[in-house]
Amino acid sequence: MTLPLLLILGALTAFGPLAIDFYLPAFPALANTFGTDVERVQLSLAAYFIGMTIGQLAYGPLADRFGRRLPLLFGVALFSLASLACALAGSLEQLIVARVAQALGGCAGMVVARTVVRDLCDPLTTAKVFSRLMLVMGLAPILAPLAGGLLLQAFGWRSIFVCLTLFGALTGLAVALRLPETLTADAPRPSFGDGFRHYARLLRDREFLTFSLAGGVAMAGMFAYIAGSPFLFIELYGVPEEHYGWLFGSNAAGFILVSQLNARVLRWRGPGFWLRRVVWLHAGSALLLLLVAMARPVALWPLLLPLFVCIASLGAIMPNAAACALAAQGSQAGSASALMGSLQFCVAALAAALVGALHDGSALPMAQVIGLCALVATVLAWYSGQLDTRKR
Repeated sequence: MTLPLLLILGALTAFGPLAIDFYLPAFPALANTFGTDVERVQLSLAAYFIGMTIGQLAYGPLADRFGRRLPLLFGVALFSLASLACALAGSLEQLIVARVAQALGGCAGMVVARTVVRDLCDPLTTAKVFSRLMLVMGLAPILAPLAGGLLLQAFGWRSIFVCLTLFGALTGLAVALRLPETLTADAPRPSFGDGFRHYARLLRDREFLTFSLAGGVAMAGMFAYIAGSPFLFIELYGVPEEHYGWLFGSNAAGFILVSQLNARVLRWRGPGFWLRRVVWLHAGSALLLLLVAMARPVALWPLLLPLFVCIASLGAIMPNAAACALAAQGSQAGSASALMGSLQFCVAALAAALVGALHDGSALPMAQVIGLCALVATVLAWYSGQLDTRKR
């Protein structure tokens, strides 16, 4: 895979993390502008997850029917226009509606990027490329809150969404000029209805479902952290808004490190093997985080240590689970990628909403949701090993 193509796929993969992480430091400012509280502002985050869940289901059959480029160009254009609508929102309700539209556009990038990788690579190479793309998903949480905090201080929260508008427009231009069509001319072109029937088949595929949910439930724990971290860092422990990105970014740095290490160790054993090992580290750190949160520490650092390990371990869990889920999907990779992403963001939306619903003025709700997600992900990863044993 060429470097220009990898950069374009990385930019498409970044739509989700940027649209989520860029405006996190602005939660208190948004609450002040719209005369509400941070917990209600969190609904705009949950709305984005809901849009991602619904939108991905549409783009999968479209990508298998009309090719990868056309649905992608439509989605990128919608993302850009919706980002501009977010910048112009006059109420929290308008912002939430615009965020749903933004997600409906942005999810095209995530679905098609995964599909293009599956079109061009074998399963082992797919896991390696996904690990490289995790670099983008790791860098975005480092750079986005830092940049968001600086823009917030200098120009206000609306400037954050103006930047997202420009990013979407530039990425769309790169796609139009440099991204080739990767669905071969002789590949089957199922109708839109056939795509949804393919979803029904995939939901009966225990291997696909197990790997998709193992990665998705673990990822949901990360989104529980994303939803809860503005309150935890800024309001509960008094971290200045402009410094929020440094703390958020330190965990993202661990995510990057593990994802790149994962790409190297795949030369010795396959993605399923590493998924089932690293998930235990994830579960152990999530349990420690829960125990620390129950003690309600006065200082922030006891929470940061297990949180770092918990988020970093996702750098191996997420790409390996995705590669295993898509390994046997062939020309139907668009629908498989879409359903996998939809399932994952559905769980993520529930996790983010649950953090808000359990809010009690402490770190405990976030830790409880992360711990529950880690437990379920560990059980699913273990079960994937049982499926492998039966196949032999």
